[in-house]
Parts: sequence; C-alpha cells; structure tokens
Amino acid sequence: MKLKNINYINFNNQKKTNKNKKLIKLLKLKDLISKYPMLKSFTQDYKYTFKKSLLKKYKNYSEYNLIGIGGSSLGSEAIYQFLNDKIKKKFYFFDNLEIKKNLKTQKKRLNIIISKSGNTLETISNLNIILTKQNKNQNLLITEKKKNILNILANKIKSDIIEHRNYIGGRYSVLSEVGMIPAELMGLKERKFKRLNYLIKKKSFINFLIKNVLSIHNNILNNKTNSVILNYDPRSENFLKWYQQLVGESLGKSGKGLFPIISKMPKDNHSLLQLYLDGPKNNFYTFFSAKDVKSFKYNKLFLVNELTNLKNKNIGEVLQAQKKATQIVFRKKKLAFRSIEILNRNEETLGELFSFFVLETLLLGILLKVNPLDQQSVELIKIETKKLLK
Repeated sequence: MKLKNINYINFNNQKKTNKNKKLIKLLKLKDLISKYPMLKSFTQDYKYTFKKSLLKKYKNYSEYNLIGIGGSSLGSEAIYQFLNDKIKKKFYFFDNLEIKKNLKTQKKRLNIIISKSGNTLETISNLNIILTKQNKNQNLLITEKKKNILNILANKIKSDIIEHRNYIGGRYSVLSEVGMIPAELMGLKERKFKRLNYLIKKKSFINFLIKNVLSIHNNILNNKTNSVILNYDPRSENFLKWYQQLVGESLGKSGKGLFPIISKMPKDNHSLLQLYLDGPKNNFYTFFSAKDVKSFKYNKLFLVNELTNLKNKNIGEVLQAQKKATQIVFRKKKLAFRSIEILNRNEETLGELFSFFVLETLLLGILLKVNPLDQQSVELIKIETKKLLK
C-alpha cells in the first residue's frame, strides 16, 4: 500500500483468517475513542489543556531542556531527530538517571519538565541537578492535576503548570500536550501531526493495518515473538525507541507479548545477520528505510580497478542495494518480513507512523487478550526502590 508519505509492504507470510470482521468493526473512530479515550489526542478535534497564547513567551528561547523519562520524553526525541532539518532550536534531553557533562551554558534555557504522576524519581533527580547547575532557567511543568511532588515544587521554582490528562498514559501521549508543546516550541505545526481522522477513512489503510495485525498475531502463535526492526534510516532511531516502549509496555503481560529489537543496518550485517539467517526461527522482521537518506558520491580518484562497480554510484545507492539484497536472501530463507519506506519527511509522515503503530498495538492487545493500557509489573520496581531508599 502506497500513501503520499509512506510506502507500506505487508508481510510475505500472510495467511487467511476469519478475524478480519472482528477488527474492522472496532475501527470506527467513534468506537475507538470510546474504548481508548487517549486516541482523542490523535485527532484534530482534541482540545488542549492550555491556550496557545501561553506558549508565546516560551518561543523566544533558542535552547531548551526537556526533563522526562519513557513516554514523557521518547515522543519528543523522535520528533526532534526525525524532523531535525526543519528545526532551528536546540533541545537537550534528560531521559535517564545520569549526570551529563557540559551542563554549563551561557544561555538561559527553558526547562520543560514532564511527568504524568509528578512523582517520577528519575525526573525529579534530573531536575534537581539542572536547577543546581543552571539556576537562571525558566520552568514549564506538565503533570496531572493532583497533589504530587512536582506540583508542590512548582511554587518553589515559580513554574507554569500545564495539565497532563489522567486518561492519557505516557506511551500514548506523544500527540497530546506532552509531545505537541515541545513540537510547537521546535517551530513545528502540531495540527499537521494529527492524521487519525484521515487514516481511519481510507479503506486501503484499514485493510493494510488489519492484515499486518493478523500476520503479527499469526507469527506469535507460531512462536515468532521477537519483532526485529532492521533500520536503514539513522533519523528514525528515536522513533523506533518510542515504538520499542509502546510494544514492550503495552503487550508484555501474562507471559505474552513481543520483544521489540532495533537493529542498526547495514552495520548489523557484520554482527547479527548470521543469527537472523541461521539462528533460532523466533523472529519476524520490519525493514524500515527512507528515500531521502543523505548521500555522498564516490570519488573516482580513490576507486581502484576492482571497484569499477562503484563508479558514478553514491552511498544511498549502496544502502538501497544492501537492503534489497537482504530482502532477497530473507525470501529464500523463508523469513517473515514487511517493509516500511518513508517517501516524504514531514509532520504528516511522523503523525501517520505514530497513529499506525498505536492502532497496530491496540488491536494486537485485543487478539492477545491483554490490557494494553497498564504496566503493573513496572510499579513493583518503584515500590522496592522506595523501600531501599528509606
């Protein structure tokens, strides 16, 4: 299926099934939002918890710190990397518990602090470090409207507060206030990301989505539970990390789920490809690439006679040849794979990718009979950590 911005090619091991009708019934926008309210934020009808006029005073900054972890940060990181050519502002992401070097800056930055619960230990710790090292920064806080540590701290650090709606979980929050405020401050248009209304009306998209979901479910039933993304586009790496959290946290329940693995290509031809081709047959694959990968033409001065096949070629053509060669071998080896190629790099494309993978994950949750909205096992780590720090 080819859309304006993305070329999708379905799995090469599709099987007929009678579950199509069940999934088609669910794919009416009104019914989807009723079942999964956070999908409102993927539509152009979504009402934000802030007025856009509030952001005007923050758009004058040239540098920003985004302090958050998991779903509070991954979506913004994906946007910043994927659309970096369009962004003139500098964003620094504090998304893990580590003391980063080069915290000293002559410029006054805006701290964008994001935590749904307002009690995330790593976020509070990183904020403490930044407030200490960069004490002239202004602060903007996105959290739930309830008593929590960040709301208490907001008065002390004189921070504006924007509400994080309680029905939107972190990994589904990229097109809500959590991802769209940073996107606006990057100079992007939040409305252009909202593609669910458009996609849900396209029969070709719905048919492709359902076939993909059924193919993945069939792979799982056949003990192929590793979802390996073969990534040929460096600027999609953070987007795929977002996908990794989405799939891992949403579907990893009750002994079920997928193990999402990001493989950097063609680098991993020289480390993991042998395993993919001749190792355990418990993987299915997604070839992920972009048409606009920046290229460099080979200099003839440094090509010896044995390399005549590279004359008049560029790096992009070599990358494309390696991808096609890998697909040919995968077919011969009867390895299950699909292909997603980015044709245009813009807000609409990324919005479509966010929508596609969220819908795919939610439908897989239905077929696997797991709740894709919670992550109860993760809470166990938080409880034990709190005990140890007493």
